[in-house]
Amino acid sequence: MLVLHQHHFRGMDKKRNIMIFCLLMAATCCPVFSAEWKATVVKQLKALVSSCVVVPCSFTHTGGELPASKLRGIWHRSDVKTQNIYHEDPTKILDSFKGRTQILGQLGQGNCTLEIIEIKDHDNGPFCFRIELVKTPEDPPTKEKFSFVEDCVDLKMHHDEIKPELHQPKTPVQGKPFTITCSVHHTCPSHKPKLSWTRGKADEISEIQTNMNFGNWRTESILTFIPEEKDDHTDLTCTAAFNGGLKSSTTITLYIKRTENYNHIIIPVTVAVGTAMIFGLLCIFMVKKYKERIAELQSRDGSMWNRMSRLSRRFRPNGPGPSQSDQRRPKGDTVEFGNSPNNVNEKSSGERKVFKPRIPSPKSQPKSCNYREDLDDGDDYMNTADLSVYGNI
Repeated sequence: MLVLHQHHFRGMDKKRNIMIFCLLMAATCCPVFSAEWKATVVKQLKALVSSCVVVPCSFTHTGGELPASKLRGIWHRSDVKTQNIYHEDPTKILDSFKGRTQILGQLGQGNCTLEIIEIKDHDNGPFCFRIELVKTPEDPPTKEKFSFVEDCVDLKMHHDEIKPELHQPKTPVQGKPFTITCSVHHTCPSHKPKLSWTRGKADEISEIQTNMNFGNWRTESILTFIPEEKDDHTDLTCTAAFNGGLKSSTTITLYIKRTENYNHIIIPVTVAVGTAMIFGLLCIFMVKKYKERIAELQSRDGSMWNRMSRLSRRFRPNGPGPSQSDQRRPKGDTVEFGNSPNNVNEKSSGERKVFKPRIPSPKSQPKSCNYREDLDDGDDYMNTADLSVYGNI
């Protein structure tokens, strides 16, 4: 009886030791395996056929950090978990996805971002992420596997070109810096589109890539230049080259606002004033140079200068001229009274006949070209006539 009782106590001790061991193992493994695992994946993304797409993905757990060597990330179809589109072992990937997929993030940091290049029409998904715990990268996975089938991504394919957009905040002004931005939206930040301009140097262009969240990105190219008059009514084109060879472009026409100037007025006035000043200075120089010569010519009595002066005075309308009495006075005719045999005929009756002197008409009197000489002749005539007439009386 005593022997049986001792054997019973030994069996209880063995069971107790096993229970203690299990409790210790559970306490050790609980922070890792009993932690809650969660994944965050974009639900839907647009993908340009023949280009690429990057699916943002992250996962978390409350058991602390785990080394990447003990984690294995897998992407598979949502309906069939064995159809992998990405796996560390290339032999376990579907043939249609081999060489086209990779995980860009670090699993040890909770980043499970997936990249798919050379997008095809059948790459529509949905695709889900699964994490497996392994002892070593070469070992098979443990029983702990987490497939996040409720957080999968669905890709929407489109074949249309994605046109870049041009933004100009203001009207370009001649001679002032002008900035214009070309932007394009895409879902492939690992192979972002390349933007190019039909003008502009390298130092005039800058690029910015912005995360618009939920897997959407925007690439911008900023062109800054100084427009000139020749740029008015010219075309400016921005071209976007996507990964895979697709290209699209957008063109606008520049309308340059010219700065106000008065060159069309200032230049002719300046030329006219300058010409007048040069001509005036030339005249002053010529007068000073030939001043003594002109004075010498004017001082000569019989010079051509004096002759021209006298001639100009004669043709003046208000200048002096011969009087009417001088014009009526005849030249060379004499009037005789008395017993002159040449002028008196005696008749038998004893009467004398007196002949009146003939007075020429002013209209028949020829105009004299030399007033001084005509005046002198008239004076001689008056002297002779006076002596003849008044002497006989």
